[in-house]
Amino acid sequence: MTRTLLAPVLLVLACLLVPLGTLSTWAKYEIGDSDRYVAAMAPLATQPDVQNAVADAVTDGVVRNLDVGPLQSTVESYLHDAVVSFTGTAAFQKAWNTANRAAHDAVQQAIDDDSSGPVTLDLAPVTEQVKRQLQDENVPFASQLPVPHTEITLLPAGDLDSLRTALHALQVAGPWLPSAAVVCAVAGLALAVRRRRAVTATALGAALGAGALLLALAIARSLTLGDLSDSADEAAAGAVYDALTATLRTTSWVIVGVGLAVALVSWLTGRRWPAGRRRGVTRPAAPGMPPDGPGGNLPMTQKEGAP
Repeated sequence: MTRTLLAPVLLVLACLLVPLGTLSTWAKYEIGDSDRYVAAMAPLATQPDVQNAVADAVTDGVVRNLDVGPLQSTVESYLHDAVVSFTGTAAFQKAWNTANRAAHDAVQQAIDDDSSGPVTLDLAPVTEQVKRQLQDENVPFASQLPVPHTEITLLPAGDLDSLRTALHALQVAGPWLPSAAVVCAVAGLALAVRRRRAVTATALGAALGAGALLLALAIARSLTLGDLSDSADEAAAGAVYDALTATLRTTSWVIVGVGLAVALVSWLTGRRWPAGRRRGVTRPAAPGMPPDGPGGNLPMTQKEGAP
């Protein structure tokens, strides 16, 4: 009785730990690691939506601190074009990586130290590089351009407060949750009475758990972008969200695929080799038929035609 009850409990627990283990691994080795975070964000430097958002933010930040009289609109337009042009250079990629490394350190410090306030991406390194480029091209007023700490908010203070505890717990759990899922699955399958059915059910449960995580990520994306009114900011924020969760989504899809494949193979194997045939059990003969079937031999004790 204990074995019959314990096996399903362990297998259900293993399936529940699949999405949690995926999240904890991602939080530990993707969000918690500075190099991996920067590597995930690096491709965004070539995204047009992100480049336009950076150009708008840098231009607005400089113009607010610049007064050139009637040339204000001309300088603003020229500066915006210069920033857009700069976003296609290798120097922008380097400045982008520098800004994101600083942003990651701020995010991680907020998670570890329970610090308050929003987490922002400082675009001052980008502004500094644009100013140098304009000075090298001998553009008038280039030396007078200020380099303000223009910031893009990555996590508002309210969102950070709600996410801090969860992210911290997931990072502490790290690889222990996926390891616990594997241990529970192995132990549950070892105790299962009908092992093939248990394998099928566990594989389907793991696929279902990973699918639930994919659905949760899609809902979270919609809710996050729904709070943004500007379509340009929404496009850029969507690109950032997709970049940060790319590994999480890929891992979840792999689990879904593997789980469904294992369940299908287990089910087909069970259909092709029923329990009786696998164990070499001979079905009893029908009434009036010889034990070996319709073509079997008559019993030796009663010869055909004997009285």
